[in-house]
Amino acid sequence: MNNNSVDPSFLPNRDHNDHLGVGSILVQRYQILDIVGVGGMGSVYRAKDLHFSKIERLVAIKELVIQTGDTEIRNTIIQNFEREANILALLEHPSIPKIYDAFSESDRSFLVMELVSGHDLESLIERENGFFAEEQILDWAIQLCDVLNYLHHHQPAPIIFRDMKPSNVMVNDKGRIILVDFGIAKPFQTGQKGTMIGTEGYSSPEQYRGEATPQTDIYSLGATLHHLITKKDPRNEPPFSFTERPVRKYNPAITNELEKVIQNAVSYEAAKRFATVDGMRSALISAGKKTGLLNRSSSSFSNQPTQFSANTFKPLWTYKCVDEIRGSAVVGNGNVYFGCYDKHLYAVDATTGSLNWKFATKGGIVSKPLLAERQLLFGSEDGFVYSLEPATSKQLWTYQTSGAVRSSGYAADGHLFIGSDDGFLHVINIASGKQAWVHEVTDPIRSSPAVLGNRVYFGSEAGDMLCLNFRGQVAWKFRAKRAITSSPWVEPNLTFFTSIDSYLYAVDSTSGWLIWRYRLDRPSISSPIVVDNMVLVGSSSGFLISLDVRNGREIWKYRTEGQISGSFAAYHESIYFGSVDGAVYNLDIRTGKLNWRFTTRGPITGTPAVHDGVVFIGSTDHTMYAFTA
Repeated sequence: MNNNSVDPSFLPNRDHNDHLGVGSILVQRYQILDIVGVGGMGSVYRAKDLHFSKIERLVAIKELVIQTGDTEIRNTIIQNFEREANILALLEHPSIPKIYDAFSESDRSFLVMELVSGHDLESLIERENGFFAEEQILDWAIQLCDVLNYLHHHQPAPIIFRDMKPSNVMVNDKGRIILVDFGIAKPFQTGQKGTMIGTEGYSSPEQYRGEATPQTDIYSLGATLHHLITKKDPRNEPPFSFTERPVRKYNPAITNELEKVIQNAVSYEAAKRFATVDGMRSALISAGKKTGLLNRSSSSFSNQPTQFSANTFKPLWTYKCVDEIRGSAVVGNGNVYFGCYDKHLYAVDATTGSLNWKFATKGGIVSKPLLAERQLLFGSEDGFVYSLEPATSKQLWTYQTSGAVRSSGYAADGHLFIGSDDGFLHVINIASGKQAWVHEVTDPIRSSPAVLGNRVYFGSEAGDMLCLNFRGQVAWKFRAKRAITSSPWVEPNLTFFTSIDSYLYAVDSTSGWLIWRYRLDRPSISSPIVVDNMVLVGSSSGFLISLDVRNGREIWKYRTEGQISGSFAAYHESIYFGSVDGAVYNLDIRTGKLNWRFTTRGPITGTPAVHDGVVFIGSTDHTMYAFTA
């Protein structure tokens, strides 16, 4: 990788989850437009290439954040990232994204790639109500064979992909298969063994022994096609059990010919599989011709889920600000109160959308305002907590912390509980604005506290969920594996929260003991809520998941096209939320079925507010929207 440096001007412009901020510019060339997704090692961004002044050239930028202090692990991570860059730079195939640039800065490395517009197969499996048509499966399978065949015959050394699975396969807007994430692909050397790497359920038996051959990719391709046909995720099934689970057992509409191809590909012994991926391709074509399906298949994405070509209804009103609205609103006194990155707090008439007043601070505002004790309370990235008179915006008092305030406050017993990036939970007397007490956790507190009885609950970026009494003494502390940015939902018996470690936790509210946990597919900064014995939680993969409060068993889930960063609002029989894909969603709370969706012009990271039958939510397109609930 080259030694280009990152323009220092972007470094302070990170959002409250330490992603690159919208508008940041890397190496004086790539301007960040939004976050496409978040993984365990970093984020993927959509960006604009500023070297093309007369056209809008969009790219994807993959970021690697190295957080370990272990030198060996650190070197392995860097080697994998550099391997991906080096492999992609040598490849030229219509089903492989092009690489344009690579550079590093401090503990972060960046890979600039072709932006693929479309859907990954995992999301399509989730969104498809029934089974995919067999001719569509054939089309995808043949395309995947084509790209794997190209890799296996690459010179000077064949390349084994090693991680074929639905989430690593995109279908672009033209219906072409695109293979993504070459992070663990490697050149093939006969007889060479290495570390077991791959994805459980899709990886071949020999891959668990550290072996990677062309038959490894054939097995994973067979497992991927099995998942597509049956909609049975192999990660949830006994390992290497495909022979006991033939595809026609779950999807009788599939022909015997295609079933035989799949069963050959997922044979336990590598010698019993197709000798080459080209041999598998020939078998697929033969099966398609014999059944007559091949003539009906094409590269067009004929089974693509129905898209919303236009918004089917209009907002009641919109209000345009100067900069992004990343936080959440509160409604009261006939106003909608919300902060903006233009360093102002706004009060907009809830009925008409007209401005009543705005109040200036010296920092962006992502903290959700709080109405309590006839005051309007909120934090700012300038490090201050503000108290205003709600009707007039008259400043009543300010309280200074030593860091940006991105946590939202909670009022109880005449006090405001609020976290700061200075690593302290601040407890402020609402009447006077004076400090009552503080509790130090050393790492930033971006989780918003919750209070139940005489206890306060909050998470920290160190990965701790803490429960304190009103004297600031620790009642219990639960340690997750990664940062806790989400805000806890506290019930008398259970407390729910998510972590960047990809888990939703349910712990005993009194003792902090773990009752159950649910593994999400990706990290989460979304705050869970509980409605009618269901806990609702979002993840960075775009899923909203409904779980049974008692045991964490999945009830339903719905996938959006972007990360879910905020929380949810329940109203009557609907659940409302926003996604980084820029859309506002209304789902049936019992079934997870979509009622309506409205698309804004920017990612949505905040939580909607519902008041008197109206939904209020802001977008990073600088606009506050009001909809009929």
